[in-house]
This record gives sequence, C-alpha cells and structure tokens, in this order.
Amino acid sequence: MSIERLLNEQKEESREIVSAILADGSLADADYTIEHHFSSTNFDRLEKAAVEAFKLGFEVNDAEEMELEDGAVIFCFDAVASHPLEVDLLDSACEKLIQLAAKQKIDYDGWGTYFIDEDGEEVRDDEEDELD
Repeated sequence: MSIERLLNEQKEESREIVSAILADGSLADADYTIEHHFSSTNFDRLEKAAVEAFKLGFEVNDAEEMELEDGAVIFCFDAVASHPLEVDLLDSACEKLIQLAAKQKIDYDGWGTYFIDEDGEEVRDDEEDELD
C-alpha cells in the first residue's frame, strides 16, 4: 500500500477516534497521552525505528515480544507524546511516523489514547478502555 493511501486512511481513522472519545464525554481541552504503535518481525529494524522516533521527540518504551495466534512472533513498541486531541497535531505526527515506518520497513499500527474524565484524570482500568 502506498504511503499516501496509508496517510489518508490514518487521517480518517484519527478523526473517527477523536470524534468518538469526545462524544463519550472525554475532556476536549485536556492533554492526552497519545501512543503510536509499531511492530515488526525484525527486531533490528524496530530498534532503529525506536531511535528515530526518539530523535523526533517521542518518548519510546521498551520493545516487547508478542506471540500471535498463529504462533508467529513479533516485536512491538510505542512512541508516546502528550498533547491536545487535535487532528492537525495527530495528522502531523502520523505522517512523520508512517514515513519512519516505511523507511525502516516495519509496520505502523495506528495510535491510541485514553478517556479523560471530568477531573482531568486518564481512565486506564484495563486495556479494553484504550481507544484505538
């Protein structure tokens, strides 16, 4: 799939996520923890992408190994930022990170965030609460 097509699909998905979380009552003017997800079967490529994401200003968590339902093993990490839930900011970050993923030949798996309640607190009861 072309980078342009991936960007367009991600922009549409970002708008859907923002609309859904705000429609559920999450605070519109809060800073959100945005977790951009990456994965690959090649750990070295994933590690290079993590270094590049860090250089772009993202907080990068440690890579994790995951076994898929079919028994295949992948490696994954999140590049994390904190900012308002604004589509222009999300589009800019997604464009940079999709290009980074293409360069390193790994997968960009979209982004997720958490609901923020009326007290300004993230709701992280369990992984099912994450919206992505």
